[in-house]
Amino acid sequence: MNPRNSELIYIIFAGLIIFIGMSLVLYATGQSWQADTMLLVGLLAMIFIMANFGIRLLCPNGNKIIFPIAALLCGLGAIAIYRLDSTTASLQLLWIAIGIVAMIFIMLIFPDYTKMRHFKYLTGILGIMLLFLPVFFGVTRGGSKLWLDFGFFKFQPSELAKVLLVIFFAAYLDEKKEVLALKQKIGRLTLPPLKHLGPMIVMWFFSMLVLILEKDLGSALLFFSLFIVMLYLATGKISYILSGLSLFIFGAAFCYFAPKIYPFFASHLGHVRVRIDIWLNPWLDPKGGGYQILQSLFAIANGGIAGVGFGKGHPSFIPAVKTDFIFSSIAEELGLFGAMSLLLSYLLFIYQGLKISLQTNDGFGKLIAAGLSFIFGLQTMLIVGGVTKLVPLTGVTLPFVSYGGSSIVANFIIVGLLLKISARTSQVGVTS
Repeated sequence: MNPRNSELIYIIFAGLIIFIGMSLVLYATGQSWQADTMLLVGLLAMIFIMANFGIRLLCPNGNKIIFPIAALLCGLGAIAIYRLDSTTASLQLLWIAIGIVAMIFIMLIFPDYTKMRHFKYLTGILGIMLLFLPVFFGVTRGGSKLWLDFGFFKFQPSELAKVLLVIFFAAYLDEKKEVLALKQKIGRLTLPPLKHLGPMIVMWFFSMLVLILEKDLGSALLFFSLFIVMLYLATGKISYILSGLSLFIFGAAFCYFAPKIYPFFASHLGHVRVRIDIWLNPWLDPKGGGYQILQSLFAIANGGIAGVGFGKGHPSFIPAVKTDFIFSSIAEELGLFGAMSLLLSYLLFIYQGLKISLQTNDGFGKLIAAGLSFIFGLQTMLIVGGVTKLVPLTGVTLPFVSYGGSSIVANFIIVGLLLKISARTSQVGVTS
């Protein structure tokens, strides 16, 4: 069967799940299908079907699974947000449409994604600039200075920066992988040549700057982890992972202890210490810093195995539930079964991305697909781990599900790039 026809069937199946989910929410809250809810679901379905036709034209041989998963996650997120605030759900629908336009645009302007390697330094510079724009022009929300305020909407540039930096890393590492794979003896240690450790040290330094200047633990961890993993994928050398872990442990210890020892760092790194203390024991401040995570844990526990029912929970008790804690809301209303189903959808998306990477013969495309899949998976792990108290809260969003235009647009660009890489792989396979 034509992959696009299979994709359309999967989209229709995702649409059926979305329709059932919205019906359950309306029934649980004592509402009926009105013009606004029919319009919301109808527009959502139309957007996804139109996207299928766009992919048919620009990427006919691309992966048939990734976009339907993204559509399903977007739909579930829209329902969960509608359950909380119908106006915000309408805005989320608008961002989904913009994200799909961005996905189509990327596939249109880069019919051959390998051309992007020629712009590696431009993408790297743009990525770093976007990462640091909030330092000079940003506004503070939730204790972190991450957002650019344009009046009628706010934008988080680090979401686009992650895509640009993956492209830069992929191009740079594909070009330098033989040199970076060399080793030298320093005493009893076997390390990569010190001059080639420079990029890793620079990325560690930039990650620390982001953490200090923007008070953004999530982005700092995302970008440093991304570079270390891509460095390992390019060279196959475990020494890079070990060196990266050493730098991470040193940086984490410094960020935790420095505010206590040096008052100068208290205003810039104090939030790191607070988040770790809350992670270790949220009951130290149950009405203050620990309130969010405690309410999240109560909600997840209240969901039990099967959940209290879509629309029957109390997600409004959790601050920032539409963004950082949307998973807790879903876990309460759909229970362990629903939460695990959601996580399986993410695992399937990541699996498809890694599968594309493994099937790609081009080293540049292989690293892009692996890097995008890794950062997507790490972001999911960080937010789910944060709201379940597995790891400290980092403030990242749950891809496609949390409310947030920046995240939606960036993740649809990721889908577009993965589709182009998989399409080229299919064409090479057919030709050979």
